Amino acid sequence: MHGSTFGDLFRLTTYGESHGPALGGVIDGCPPGVPLDEAVIQRDLDRRRPGAGGLTGTARKEPDAVRLLSGVFEGETTGTPIGFVIENTNQRSGDYEAAKNLLRPGHADGTYLAKYGRRDYRGGGRASARETAARVAGGAVAGAMLAACGVTVVAYTVEFGGIPCAVADADGAAGRAFCAADPAVVPAWEARAREAMASGDSLGGIVEVRATGVPAGLGEPVFDKLDARLAYALMGVGAVKGVEIGNGFAAARLTGSTNNDPIVTPPESNNAGGILGGISNGQPVIARAAIKPIPSIAVPQRTSDVAGNPAEIVVGGRHDRSAVPRVVPVLRAMVLLTLADMVLLQRRVRA
Repeated sequence: MHGSTFGDLFRLTTYGESHGPALGGVIDGCPPGVPLDEAVIQRDLDRRRPGAGGLTGTARKEPDAVRLLSGVFEGETTGTPIGFVIENTNQRSGDYEAAKNLLRPGHADGTYLAKYGRRDYRGGGRASARETAARVAGGAVAGAMLAACGVTVVAYTVEFGGIPCAVADADGAAGRAFCAADPAVVPAWEARAREAMASGDSLGGIVEVRATGVPAGLGEPVFDKLDARLAYALMGVGAVKGVEIGNGFAAARLTGSTNNDPIVTPPESNNAGGILGGISNGQPVIARAAIKPIPSIAVPQRTSDVAGNPAEIVVGGRHDRSAVPRVVPVLRAMVLLTLADMVLLQRRVRA
């Protein structure tokens, strides 16, 4: 599968760069009859768009207004490819001109040069987080399909800048600063963000995604396990450096008698994160992703130019101070896309 296409049966292909004229995508495999219009997609895009990050957000303002080009008629999908476009309207490519020959630490500048022999230095081009707008749009379509199956996916932040929080109100996180899972932690996270901003630095965090209503039986038994596909999907987001399912790494410090979930009704625990043997067991599917600090920082860093000469760089331009909270709807979208694909694969198995 080409690196710009995600999924087997429910497929999303994206295109566009940070400072190009537009981003967009094509969704193939969505069944006919799914209620869909631009407003459904726009709700999710509004949570990710530049300027929506609050205290940690970029100064770049983009409406991220989606326009459907095909595959929808009279408010429902037709079963044919769904094309959409999101215009870029607030590029400032000149911000990158002075440092265009310098490699930015923590970015994909050097690796894109190694792969393609060239790079788009304007905001990172295809490697920019701006690309994720198309994923969120695709995830919204997947969510519309999954709604008919009773599947609901929510995402929220459970750690920011090294400060964790409890999951006290996951459903209200989307309307809360940082998409925090607990309103009580917001003041501490705001103070941590201001501290980092004052020094020109950035912060990371941990985001949890919870899918409820997932039917038992999704996932393949060996190479296409549901947890493997989820890890692949979440790790495909540029800011993500680690993924865990259920207890994740904490399970390594437990005994089997503690980590095993008793098979009783109603369930007493969900240490497995809703997946056993790579197949969903009917409990909520729980995944967490570790988000690295944004690498574009106003702190002097040692680097090299494209010719290999030593240099120093202070990254200019308009950047988020953290991928949180704007990465939260992106991770939710990747889980939605994965589950939509798995639902269609399972229909083929049990047809």
